[in-house]
Amino acid sequence: MDDIKNKKLLLVDDEHEIRNMVDGFLRKEGFTRIYQASHCADALEVCRSEQPDAAILDVMLPDGDGFALLSSLRQFTNIPVLFLSAKGEDEDRLLGLGLGADDYIVKPFLPRELLLRLTAILRRVYSPPQQERRPVFRLGDRTVDLDSGVVQYRDSECALTAKEHTLLSKLYDHRNRIVTSDALCQAAWGVNYYGCENTLMVHIRRIREKIETRPSHPEYLQTVRGLGYKLLVQGD
Repeated sequence: MDDIKNKKLLLVDDEHEIRNMVDGFLRKEGFTRIYQASHCADALEVCRSEQPDAAILDVMLPDGDGFALLSSLRQFTNIPVLFLSAKGEDEDRLLGLGLGADDYIVKPFLPRELLLRLTAILRRVYSPPQQERRPVFRLGDRTVDLDSGVVQYRDSECALTAKEHTLLSKLYDHRNRIVTSDALCQAAWGVNYYGCENTLMVHIRRIREKIETRPSHPEYLQTVRGLGYKLLVQGD
């Protein structure tokens, strides 16, 4: 846990009071390397110069929005991102997750909830690797390397986000068998996974975009209507 609390955090919010409140709470809980920004431009500059390990982003910012900021960040970093926003509509939440965010919390929020969700993300992404290497397997013309968290296609690589890696690992562990939606949600979001079905669908779609030749007509990651999903792996 001490290693997790040593990670660099970027906190982006245009409200000075909220930034200081979150900053103060996280420092009280042991985090010390926290950087603040109030604009998209400032956040991008901090990200490039300080290379934080995770970011907490507001959606509504003076010079843009958190969604556009996340898209810009994804051009040069794959750090985990947690949205902290007053916009609680399903469309906004799904848009943020669809862009590759790891979680989305609606204001007003409980500081303890923010801490639990943030530390869960940091554990998933930065926990020490297991001694046993994760498998490398083929899906048609693509190679999935779960140990390094990338999908290789010809001469290019596409990184998996933390949630995508967790879900794909769960599917691979039960390859060629049905994995229920509940089991996938619990693997990715823990015990408080109730109501994550739409969010799960967003992540499944993004995984398909990385592993399938035709994501709209999946060959390997198939939907089993009413039950869940099945990952078909050749040779197993």
